[in-house]
This record gives sequence, structure tokens and C-alpha cells, in this order.
Amino acid sequence: MKGKGSKELSYGDAAARLEEILRRIEEGKVDIDELSGLVGEAAGLVTLCRDKIQAAEVQVKTITEQLERDEDAAKDEETA
Repeated sequence: MKGKGSKELSYGDAAARLEEILRRIEEGKVDIDELSGLVGEAAGLVTLCRDKIQAAEVQVKTITEQLERDEDAAKDEETA
């Protein structure tokens, strides 16, 4: 799905598309000729979602660490 701009999809849009692909496959609404394309698209979407989750984890960790440093600095100033 790279050609369709999957890198620009939001996490929610990618997850929704994954659910749609899974539903179609489970319902047997996928022609065998279409199956490999959908599986490839799904793999790309899973990678995209995983990357977004990892990026969010890094951001949360960075923010949390900064808040802890700020809190420690404020405590140090109070005791000085």
C-alpha cells in the first residue's frame, strides 16, 4: 500500500483499514487473486501501526523524563 500513501495514514485510519481487510477475508469475500495484494497491504499497515506506537512510546518516555527532571529541579530550588 506504499503507493497509496500508507505512510500518511493516521493510526486510526490504518487500524480501520486492517479491520476491513480482516473482515473481508474472514467473510470469504476475497478472490484468491486479490488475497496476496490484501495480505501485503495488511503487512504494510501493521508495520505502520507498530512504528506509530513505538514513536508514541518514545515521546511519552521523553516527556515523562522531562517532567521528572523539572520536578527534581523544583525540589532542589525549594531546599536551597
